[in-house]
Amino acid sequence: MSVAYVVSDCWTMTRRELAHWARQPVQVLVGLVFPVMMLLMFGYLVGGGRTVDGDYVDYLVPGMLTLTMVFGLEGTMTAVTQDLNKGVIDRFRAMPMTDGAVLVGRSAADMLQSATGLLVMVGVGYAIGWRASGGAGSFLGALGLLLLLRFAMLWIGIFLALVAGRAELVQAVQILVWPVGFLSNAFASPDSMPGWLGTVVEWNPMSATATAVRELFGNPGGEPGHVVAAVVWPLVLLAVFFPLAVRRFGRLGK
Repeated sequence: MSVAYVVSDCWTMTRRELAHWARQPVQVLVGLVFPVMMLLMFGYLVGGGRTVDGDYVDYLVPGMLTLTMVFGLEGTMTAVTQDLNKGVIDRFRAMPMTDGAVLVGRSAADMLQSATGLLVMVGVGYAIGWRASGGAGSFLGALGLLLLLRFAMLWIGIFLALVAGRAELVQAVQILVWPVGFLSNAFASPDSMPGWLGTVVEWNPMSATATAVRELFGNPGGEPGHVVAAVVWPLVLLAVFFPLAVRRFGRLGK
């Protein structure tokens, strides 16, 4: 099977997912607005910034950008389970199509939406006073790390959706994402936490990305040396969950 054939199949499935956006504009809008609401809420209502040197907004915004890449997987998970229950995936699997093209198309469409949401959050961050001072190259590198984390989280979500199999179970699985998001340094420095909790937070892959992007943005809370961890963690997650998802997809109906 040629590379062109594989790319064509994946692009066809991506266009299918993008076509859903036109029929579900409210869902797309909610996905963009929710992280903005979270940023404003923590920045102005809940934010404290204990042990954070400098402006808390400069510390918070990179953390919220990272959190946005972790949250919002329920849309992808629900779409996968709905296709399973409606027999859509069975019909696709009966066609002469590359194995996993449906999943790649779904992830590609989600990445486009995630990139859009990321740009919206950056714009809101600038509107409330956040500034990145690390230079254009570092800025683009930080965005790349954020999207890499999102890509890894997507494939975890796709695998869990294939395992759950039913849309009603997605909510229960989605609850598991919240501890990952909040047990991180998105909102507060680990130095302000009890010793054992700070250790857990520092080992959270999301914390590695948040610390790395703060360093690249030139914001408080950044530490040299975390960029490598912010690359390795998502790649490890991808190495585990991408083949698991594709294998699970290939075994459907057997």
